[in-house]
Order: sequence, then C-alpha cells, then structure tokens
Amino acid sequence: MAFVDAKNDTIDKERFSLLLLEPGEIYLEDYSVYYYRNDLPENEAIQRKVRGRLKVCSKSIVFTPQDARFPIVKFILRNCERITRWSGNLLSKLGNNVVSIEAKQTVEMKQDDVIGPYHFNKKGGKYMFSLNFVSPEKVLPQMCQLHRASQLTPADQNAMISTIIQSLQNRVSFDTSWLGNLYEQIVMETSCDRISPLVVNPGKIMLTSSRLYFQPFNNLEPEPVTKMNLTEMKRILKRRFLLRQVGLEIFCSKDSLIADMYLVLPTAVERDKLYEHLIEQGDVCLMENDKENMLLKWQSGSVTNLDYLLYLNSEADRSFNDFTQYPVFPWVIADYTSPTLDLSDPKTFRDLSKPIGALNPKRLTRFKERFSDMPEPRFLYGSHYSTPGYILYYLVRVAPQYMLCLQSGRFDQPDRLFNSIQETWSNVLSLPSDVKEVIPEFYLPEYSDFLINKQSLDLGVRQDGSKVNHVTLPPWSSDPKDFCKKCREALESEYVSMHLHKWIDLIYGFKQCGKEAEKYDNLFYYLTYEGAVDIEKVKDPNERAAIEAQIMEFGQTPKQLFTKPHPTRFPATGSDEMNSDDGKLADGTEYEEEDEEYVDDDVIESEVVDQDGSKYSDEEESLETNNWSQLASLTLYQRHKLHRDMVTSLCLSGDNKLVYSVSQAGVFKVYSFEEQQQVRGINLSSMPLSSIILLPNEKMVLIASWDNSLYLYSMEFGRVISQLTLHDDAISDMFWQDNMLFTCSWDSTIKVWLYDPVADPKKLSLAPIMELDHDAGVSCIHVNSSNSQILSGTKDGNVYLWDVECQTVLRQTQSHVGQVTCVKFSKDGQRMVSCGEDCYMRVVDINTGTEILAKDLGQSISCLCWPEQQHLIAGGQGELLVWDMAKAQLVTKIKAHESMIASMCLGSNLHVVTGGEDRNVILWKKV
Repeated sequence: MAFVDAKNDTIDKERFSLLLLEPGEIYLEDYSVYYYRNDLPENEAIQRKVRGRLKVCSKSIVFTPQDARFPIVKFILRNCERITRWSGNLLSKLGNNVVSIEAKQTVEMKQDDVIGPYHFNKKGGKYMFSLNFVSPEKVLPQMCQLHRASQLTPADQNAMISTIIQSLQNRVSFDTSWLGNLYEQIVMETSCDRISPLVVNPGKIMLTSSRLYFQPFNNLEPEPVTKMNLTEMKRILKRRFLLRQVGLEIFCSKDSLIADMYLVLPTAVERDKLYEHLIEQGDVCLMENDKENMLLKWQSGSVTNLDYLLYLNSEADRSFNDFTQYPVFPWVIADYTSPTLDLSDPKTFRDLSKPIGALNPKRLTRFKERFSDMPEPRFLYGSHYSTPGYILYYLVRVAPQYMLCLQSGRFDQPDRLFNSIQETWSNVLSLPSDVKEVIPEFYLPEYSDFLINKQSLDLGVRQDGSKVNHVTLPPWSSDPKDFCKKCREALESEYVSMHLHKWIDLIYGFKQCGKEAEKYDNLFYYLTYEGAVDIEKVKDPNERAAIEAQIMEFGQTPKQLFTKPHPTRFPATGSDEMNSDDGKLADGTEYEEEDEEYVDDDVIESEVVDQDGSKYSDEEESLETNNWSQLASLTLYQRHKLHRDMVTSLCLSGDNKLVYSVSQAGVFKVYSFEEQQQVRGINLSSMPLSSIILLPNEKMVLIASWDNSLYLYSMEFGRVISQLTLHDDAISDMFWQDNMLFTCSWDSTIKVWLYDPVADPKKLSLAPIMELDHDAGVSCIHVNSSNSQILSGTKDGNVYLWDVECQTVLRQTQSHVGQVTCVKFSKDGQRMVSCGEDCYMRVVDINTGTEILAKDLGQSISCLCWPEQQHLIAGGQGELLVWDMAKAQLVTKIKAHESMIASMCLGSNLHVVTGGEDRNVILWKKV
C-alpha cells in the first residue's frame, strides 16, 4: 500500500509539491527571492515585499511565499508574454537583480495553506522578483529557453524539454561524498526518473556493493540522497511504464526506512542492466516469487483472496505508484440496500463470470449494436475499468491534491463525485460509459478513511442541495471501517472463493484479449492492451504524445498472466451446495444476475382527510369549470408517502383518480386515490428521473432520466416498451404538445422532435427537428400554446426566449444568480415568469422585454403553475404560494410539505397534486 502509506509524508513537508505542477512536469531549480507588487509606489512595494522561493519548472515558474497566508502563484509559461531582466531608473532602491515576468494569467493555490480548487487570475499583469543570491544572468537563459519551448506544439515542447533536461543531467554526476562508507564498490551509475503517482522526479542512480542511491536533480526530497540497503530488498520487479518496458520497482522489508522505490530508466537495455546488477549482488536476498507456488497456496487456502489478488496485480505490472496501472479489484457485493448483509445468499453477490459492462443485459445489447457497426479496430467498451480518473474518484477525500493535479486545479462536478456506494454501484450497472471496478482500499479496514471527509474539503453542493461530505454507506454497515470489514468478509467468503477464478480469467487470463475477449463480452479499446503498439517505433512526436495522453486518460489493461482457464480454489471443508461451482442454487435452479425490472409495492405512509366519510368521487364536479380564483381555498385531501426519495415530477389522470410520479431514486409509481393503493411501481434507472408526461390516451407515459435516456412506459403491459438515449448528459426537463416533443439537458442543448404516440404506440418513433445550443446546462423549459416559442432556464442563471421557426434566440437575459429552477409562459403567451436559486421571481413582458415584477420571495421556488392570467401558484420550501398576478401580491401561503415542494400538477375541477423533498405526494381540493 505504498501510495496510501507514503503520500502524506511526501506532500506535507513543504508547501510546494510536484503535485502543483502538471502531471509529469519536471521541477528543475529554485531561487531565494523577494516579490514586489508592481501596482504600488516603490517605497510601499519595498515595505510590503514578500519573501519566498521562485521555482523553475519545465512548463511553469512557481512562486512559493514563506508566509502561508499568501497563495502559491504559478506562472504557466505558455501564458507568459515576457520574461526579462527589469531595469528601473538609476535611483531605484530595488537594485539590478530583478527579474520581471509579464503574464496573461496566473494560478493561485493553497492560500492560507488550505487545499482546494485553484483560483485562475485572468487579469494577469507584471510581477517583479529580486534574486537574493544569484544574478539574473544565471537564471534568465534557462527561463527564456523554457518559455520559448512553451510556444511550440505539445509534442515539440516535450522534445525540447527532454533535450534541456538531458543536457542538465549530463552535466551532473553523483556526489560520492554521500556514500555510506569508504569500502563500497561502485557497480553502476546512470540517469533515471523516480516515479510516484502523477509525479516524475529526475535524478541520478548509483548502485554499490552495499546500497542503491537516488540523488534527485532538485532539492525537493527530504534528504539530498535516498539510500536503500541491499540487505533490505525483498522484491525487484520489472515494470511497464507508459507502454515502455523501462520501469523497475523495488520493495523492501517492513522495518526498512524506504518501503519501495519505482524507477524509470531511459531505455529497456539500461533497465535490464540495472536489474541484472542488482540480483547479482551478494547482499540481495529476494523473497520467493514463483507463480505456480503462489497459485497452489491460494488454491489450498493458505493465501487469502485479498493477498492473491494483490499478488496478481503486482505480477501484471499494477503498482500503487502508477495511477495508469493502479491495482484493480472486483466488485463482489451486489446488495447495497438491505439492512443486513447475508453472505449465505448467492444473490448478495455480483456475477464474477462477467465483466462489469456485461452485467446489465439491456446495456450490453446497446454495446453490441454499436460494436457491430464499428470499423476495425472494434471494441465493446470505450471506457476502461481502471483509469487515473477512476482511482481518484474513489480517493479524492484522502488525496485531494492528486485530483486537483489531474483535473487542472478543479474537483469534479459535485454530482459526479464519489457520493454513495449504492449510487456508484447503480451507475456502473447502467451508465453507458461507466464500467469501473474498485480499488484494494475497499477491502482494507485500516485504509477506510477514503470514505470520510476528514480534511473538511469543500467538494461542492449536489443538484438536490445536499453538500458533498462523507460517502453514504449501505444500511448494513455502521461506519467506514465496518463497511470495509464486511466487504473483506464477502471477498473471503466461500461463494467468492469458488467463483473468483472466473473474474481472474477476465482481467488477467485467457478471456482478457483477442477472440476470447470478444466471445465473453470483455473487449476494450485496443490501445489499452500490452503490445498493441510499439511506442519505441512511433517516430512522430505528435502521435506519440497522443498515445501517452490516451494512456493517461483511459488507463491500461493488466499484463496477461494466464493463457488457459485459471484453476478453481479447493472447496472449504463443510461447504454446501450453494457454493458449488456449477452456477446453481441449493435447490438446483440456475442463478444468473439479470437486470430485471424491480417493482416496489411499498407505500410507506398514508393519510386521508375526508370530512364526510364518503368514497373518493369527482362525479358531482364533472360539469364544473375551474375557478382558479379559489386557489387560495385549497385544502389537503390525501397525503401518501409513496417514495423513498424526493418526488421530482408528477401528473394527474384526466379524472383526477390516478397520480403518476417519479423520484430521485429512479422509481416510477402510479397510485389510485380512489382505491388508495398502488397500481404500478418500477425502478426504471439507477439515476434520478427528472420529468414525466402522461400521453393523451393515458395508456402511455413518457419518463426522462438523468441517465440521458427517455423511456416509454406502457400502462397496459406494465413495463418499459421503448428507450432512447437522447442527450450526452442528464435530461433535466421535457414538454410534449401537439405531437412535438421538447427535451432539455445538462449537455447545454434543447432538442425538438416530432413524436406522434398514436401513429406508433409501441415504440418511441422520434424524428429530430432541431437542436438549440446554450452556454450552460439547461435546467428547465416551457413552450407556448402554439409551439412557436420556447422558454429555457440554465444552470448559470440565464433565461432564453427562442423562436422555433427561425431556430434563433429572441432574447437572452442574466435573470438569476445561480440556477434557474423553473420557467413558464402565461396562458396567453404574452408574459413569462422565471424563478431561481437566488429566491427571486421575475415576470417579463415578452413583446417589449420589460421586467414587470422582480420579487425576493425569501425562499427558492422549484415549481409553479400559471393556469390563468390573474392567478399563479408556486411551490416553495414546504409552502404553496398563491399569487394574484394582477395586483402583484401574495394572496396566501398554505402549509404543504415538511420541506421543499419539488413538483406540482394542476388537474381538473381545482385539483392540485404536489410532490416534495419529504417524499410525500399530496392531493389538494377546494373546500
């Protein structure tokens, strides 16, 4: 566990860290300086000077103030306009040892020594540093050379940097004064890079008869020279690094001061030479490393599943020091919702004979359809099960600096962070680009801190308003350590022991690549496989840079260890039929995990308020017309807690007897107010469902989801009969009217489709008409009665008015601070209303663009209905707000829900139904 054990020791010694640079960027030199503000008079600038270190790196220059209250400032060389010696007037007190950096943009990091997203200062300016112990002539040539390199293409820049570094390395020799004693015999000396996650640190390596030494070219290491005694070395492994056989990883005994060292040499020949010299030394006594012996130990039960998987990872070039080849472990548990974990039930476990991408048959069908239409080289999965991004997805809470390094100074979007075990498991079963496995830390209680936000990091706020903090655990675990402990118990269980070989066949064995991988639905992008490309023969620097970027983003498949089926583990004494390897349960029936439709018949809580005790009926009101002036007299009629999460959208049947609702838990339900029982209930998606539309014949329901898909659900057949992926991100809202369907998404688009549900009732036959682009994700839409205009609100607070025929923006206004939560046209289409997270409601005249009303409501409005010109009803934080729009005043507040009202629908005869964050669905009627 080198990475988890050592990371704090390597990044907390000093404010500056190589993680503040780009992944793989080289730190070369540093100088003692004073920083003077250029915007102050000279005397004041001298009084307020800041002492620190100016660090010259291959792609940036970094100023690290001594005072931690000030941020570290990074000047990315490609954003620098000029680096020169500053020459002031003859009477200047600054002297002539001043270097001036003029930059278009700077990056500020770790202000007050707090780890968080970087601040990008786009104003730029001129920055002056006086050198304390060297002259500008010593410093400027290297800075200017690196600055010139930054203006080249990435491939040419890297080539020029390599030349500069190689020139520096050739001028530096190992300082033999650091040798442990006078009697050591020098065996070998060469240049190399020391590798840690996302970091490359060049230096010199020296092997003697007693020790291995690493001397970095910079001064960042805690010691000028790192020493490793040969007597403490226990394993020496050749490694593949960025598709090249140039790595060597050395492991020492547990009581050694240096646990491990990962080195990368210039060529495979030099790597092999160092390896041979090491194992020839008499003081080196390595542990037994025989694959057959280890396999036998595992088969007989003397080696645990965990240790065997760690061993296989290591043999397959997986290392804790390399995020592109981090150890990969399987998901073994499939139940993250039960109150207790039953390890005696096979259904508790994931099907280990299939890769993650094949566990959901419906999703696999879509993968195969794409595969059949794909030119060579074909692949089933465009993403991988282990990538640097996925590793840091899991580890962001214990390794935030690594994520900031990988993602250019930013954390991921809050809703895409590792928030919940159940949510992550659901995502890997359903999302089109998520097939990730897990990391070893899941099975190591001593490293369970990755589930806790111990550092109180500000990771943002999710769409549901919840702050990202600790990872939400399954009900069957009491705390993070207990979760990892139970995961470990599951990993070591008899069921997993008897099926683990099937997963090994997929990841390390004969099903990993080639025809067998295609046969077993286990084929990934060709560049992830060892030997797919000989990067040493790639002479084009741009092509080489592209391949290395591909590896950094998409990861690598482990080295293939077995070409025949992996042996099974010997059954434990007393194992029963449930654990047999024939894939059958104790009763003899075959078991295979499938993506069955889950029906939830549970109504958690109900309340009916019926003053005369008569059965629910609307027959006496059927001839009445809606008198919306009576909205203020609504009273609660029925309340039902139908869902286990927020009710995101709902609608009423024409006779007001049925309510159709969807929730953030991905569940769709139909409930009868008349019979007071659930009619339908199905889990459609692992992602939240955002919007629902009951089509005119009331036999079909359209449901939009955050999984980018639109579902067509048949009330007659009680199942989804059609599903289409319409967007590249979550569908946030939709509207259907006169055979035109309008969908909007966080991918910043509105798409308009022709859709006649009567013409083809058995499938979603959508004909695209247009696509309207926005500058940010679209959160809500509405369409006027003639389908000629669209109103849309975005995440960044903008409200758009679109002309459908011309496909152009008629008006765009920054109406809100934060996300727009809902938009609506008035009934006559002459006015529009918008509400936002800033608690404002704004009404605008469409013809003139004049803002008629701007009101701070004191609470955020998530939904509203505008049934007629004069009256508007909005859902606030637990209250129904009825407005008289003619007088622009609030008529009444009606206490409705315990928290935010998330959805609302108006029925006939003054019936209103609301859904809330409190999971309740409430039916309202006039008194």
